[in-house]
Amino acid sequence: MVKERIDTLRRELERHNYLYYVENRPEISDFEFDLLLRELQDLEAAHPEWDDPNSPTHRVGSDLTSEFRTVKHRFPMLSLGNTYSLDELREFIDRIEREERRVEYVCELKFDGTAISLSYENGRLTRAVTRGDGEQGDDVTTNVRTIRSVPLLLQGENWPSMFEIRGEVLMPYASFEKVNREREEAGEQPFANPRNAAAGTLKQQASSVVARRGLDCTLYQLAGDEVQQMSHWESLEAARRWGFKVSEHGRLCRSWEEIEQYITEWDERRKTLPFPTDGVVIKVNEPAVRRRLGFTSKAPKWAVAYKFKAEQALTRLNEITFQVGRTGAITPVANLDPVQLAGTTVKRATLHNAEQIALLDIREGDMVYVEKGGEIIPKITAVELKERRADSVPFHYIEVCPECGTPLVRYEGEAKHYCPNQSGCRVQIVGRIIHFIRRKAMDIEGLGDETVELLHANGLLHDVADLYDLQALQLAPLPRLGEKSAENIIRSIRLSKQVPFHRVLFGLGIRFVGETTAKQLADHFRSLDRLMTASREELLETEEVGGKIADSILEYFADEQNQQIIHRLREAGLQFVAEERRRASDALTGKSFVVSGKFSISRDELKKLIEEHGGRNVAAVSGSVDYLIAGDKMGPEKRKKAEKLGVKMLSEEEFMALIVADDLPAKLTEEVAPQPEQIKEETPVQGTLF
Repeated sequence: MVKERIDTLRRELERHNYLYYVENRPEISDFEFDLLLRELQDLEAAHPEWDDPNSPTHRVGSDLTSEFRTVKHRFPMLSLGNTYSLDELREFIDRIEREERRVEYVCELKFDGTAISLSYENGRLTRAVTRGDGEQGDDVTTNVRTIRSVPLLLQGENWPSMFEIRGEVLMPYASFEKVNREREEAGEQPFANPRNAAAGTLKQQASSVVARRGLDCTLYQLAGDEVQQMSHWESLEAARRWGFKVSEHGRLCRSWEEIEQYITEWDERRKTLPFPTDGVVIKVNEPAVRRRLGFTSKAPKWAVAYKFKAEQALTRLNEITFQVGRTGAITPVANLDPVQLAGTTVKRATLHNAEQIALLDIREGDMVYVEKGGEIIPKITAVELKERRADSVPFHYIEVCPECGTPLVRYEGEAKHYCPNQSGCRVQIVGRIIHFIRRKAMDIEGLGDETVELLHANGLLHDVADLYDLQALQLAPLPRLGEKSAENIIRSIRLSKQVPFHRVLFGLGIRFVGETTAKQLADHFRSLDRLMTASREELLETEEVGGKIADSILEYFADEQNQQIIHRLREAGLQFVAEERRRASDALTGKSFVVSGKFSISRDELKKLIEEHGGRNVAAVSGSVDYLIAGDKMGPEKRKKAEKLGVKMLSEEEFMALIVADDLPAKLTEEVAPQPEQIKEETPVQGTLF
C-alpha cells in the first residue's frame, strides 16, 4: 500500500508540474501542491529503500558538491551555420530548392540559452549533458533534475524505449533580474545577460543553488534510432504529447514568402516574450530530404540560423554620475534622454568602468547608441561622432569618492575603482547594514532601507554591531516608528542571534563571498575562529574559493575595525560555530583527516562521514595530521608532503573499513597503513584536482 501511494503521488506531482510549468494551466493551488509534496517527502524518508532519483522531491536540489563527468554524445551535437541578412538566407533556401522540389520548412525561434541533451530510457530521464565541443559534454543530470519544466517521467504513450531530445536551458528575464539583484547585494559581479547566467547556473556545484535560480528548458530536436522516420513537425508534436515543453511559436512553412513573413513578425513580437531570443532557426521538415542534403564537416546542410539585429536607439547622454556600492565599488552611470528600447523606456545605462568610457571616448552631451540585444541591462555601444558638439571635451573620470571625498584606489587585476574609506563613507556603512539585515542573512524584520538610513542619520547605527546595542526607547521617538514598531524591531534583532553560522558569515558582507560561498566556508571550517586563522592555502582548499575570494577574506579579517565588530557581535551572542552534525559513532574521535582526490562519493560526503564518526577534517597536510585519504587523481604535492612527513595514507575502501571496524586502534596502526608504493599503483597521478 505504501509503495502504491508513493508511486501515485509521484505521478500526480509530475502531472501538476507539467500543467503549471509547461501548459500554464494549474489545477490545484500552491498550498495543495505543497501538501502532496510533503506527504511524499515523509513517505520517502520513512522508506528510503524506495528512493528514486527521478522523484519530484529531488527537484529541490542538494547542497552536496559533485564533480561533472565528461560524457560522449551518442549522437553528435552539431552547430548551425548563421546568416545575418535576408539576402543570405534567401541564397540558402535557393540552394536547397535547386536540388529538391516541394520542400517544407519548420521555422522556430532561436532561444538564447545554453544547449542541453536529455536522454530517456523507458520513459525515465537518465542523463542530461551539455553540448561541450559537440562530441562530448559535461554530465549535469543532478542540476537538470531541479528544472521544473523538464519531465522526469514521460506521459502519454508510444514513446521510444531509448532516445535523446535536444533543447535550450534558459533563464527567463524575471529570474535573471532576481539573481542579479542578489549578486549585487552580495558584492558579486552581476551576470552580463541571461545566456551567461543560464550557463553559469547549470555548472553550479550545489544543485540547491540551481533549483533556486528559476531556470526553464525548451526542447526542439529529437535524436534516436526510433525517431528517424518522423518528420520534424511530427516529432515536435509527439514530444509535446510525451510531456516536453516545446515552443508553441513554431510554424510549418512551404515558401520563401512564408519564411520571410515569420521572421518579420517575430523580429517585432520577440520583445513581448518573457525569455531571450536572438533569431529564427529554419529547418527542412522531411527526414528523407535531410538525408539527401547531408552535412558539412561542422553543420547540417538542411538547417540554418537567422540572427536578429540587436535593437539600438540613438539618444543624448546628458550626464555621467557615479554610484558607490557597499563594498566601495564605483559604478559610472549614463543618464540619458528617455528612449524606447525593446519594449521599455530607458533613461539610464551602465558604463561599467573608466576603461570602457575611455575606449568609446564617451563624453557628456554626446549622442550615443544604446543597445539591449541579448543584454537586459542597457549599455552604450558607440558614439555618433557626427553629432558631437564643437565645444565637447574628453570626460575626466573622478579621482575621489562622490560621497566622502576619499581618493579612489584601483586594486591589481580589478577594472573598477574603489573608495577605501569603509568606516567613514556613509553609503558603504548604510549598504553593509542593509545587507546584514536581509532575509538571506540575519533576517531582521521591521528594518527597511529607509529605517536604516534614519537610524544612521540619528547617530544610532555606525556599523552592524550597533544593532545589538539598540533599545526600544531610542527608536520609538523617531519619525514613522513609535513604540510598537520599536518593540518589534528589537524583538527581531534578538531573534537574529539564533541565525545559523553560514548566514551570519554571509551577512558580514566580505567582498566576493556570496550566499553559496559563505555556506561552503561554514561547512569547511565549521567556526569563525578557524576561518579567521586560516592561511591562503587552506582557504583555497574550500570548494568554490579561488584566489580572489581567498585574498578578500584575508584582507577582511586583517582589518582591525572588522576585528572589533566581530568581537562585539560575539559578545552579543551571534552564532559563530556551525551546528553540530549528528554523530554516528566515536570510531574516529581524536583523529584528523585530509581528503584529496576523486572518490565514488563526493568529497563533502566523505568529510561528513569523518565528522559523523568523531573525526576532524583538516584542509592541508601537516605534521599534526593523522591520515590522508587518497583518491583518484590526488594532487602530487599532497602526496609528496604526506610521504615526507610520514602521514599515513588510506584508500577509500580502507577508510570505509575503519568506520565499521570493531578494533579501531589496532587497524589504524597495523593493518590499514599501505606503503607509498601501493598508493602510487592504485591512484595514478594525472594532475591536481584542486
